[in-house]
Amino acid sequence: MTSDKTFQQKVLNKVSRRLIPLLFVLYVIAYLDRVNVGFAALQMNQDLGFSSTVYGLGSGVFFLGYFLFEIPSNLILERIGARVWIARIVITWGVIAVGMMFVKSPLSFYLLRFFLGIAEAGFFPGIILYLTYWFPTIQRAKTIASFMAATAIAGVVGAPLSGLLLTLHGIAGLRGWQWLFLVEGLPAIVMGFVVLSYLCERPEQAQWLEPEERFWL
Repeated sequence: MTSDKTFQQKVLNKVSRRLIPLLFVLYVIAYLDRVNVGFAALQMNQDLGFSSTVYGLGSGVFFLGYFLFEIPSNLILERIGARVWIARIVITWGVIAVGMMFVKSPLSFYLLRFFLGIAEAGFFPGIILYLTYWFPTIQRAKTIASFMAATAIAGVVGAPLSGLLLTLHGIAGLRGWQWLFLVEGLPAIVMGFVVLSYLCERPEQAQWLEPEERFWL
């Protein structure tokens, strides 16, 4: 039965329905938390007196942290498991993204952006590695494309959402850019705990699959 094409496609469809929606949402949130500094800058630079040089360096230092810790992050994921490590990544970047609302100086801006890069490092390649546990090579490109479509959705959602949050300027004593970091960072923290309870390490541990389905995967 496990050699039957219909059976195989049924299993892969079941896995896709289980994993891809969650990973898709996580990638949307990751993308928003990575680029929202561009929208926040509309108010933040003026409020804090940041020059274009300060903003440019703070924006770019994110990728330095990401670059330095991307490979180590994947090595740790392979060692301790995807569920715990992806949850760690998501929760950590959520906490730091929220922490951006407390930026007061160029130094705090640089440090938080650098640590955000470190926190998020390994998320995308970690997900790609995780998908190799569940999908054979012939199916993998289609699956990764479905996952990466999240960037387009994030682009559509991000601009109007960020613009709306900036209009909350002055509510509860917070600036609009502080509301932006707070509201767009909190979902990552929540989703990190969802990952811990929902994500499964590997097919052999997936109780939502039938025994023959786990065996084939």
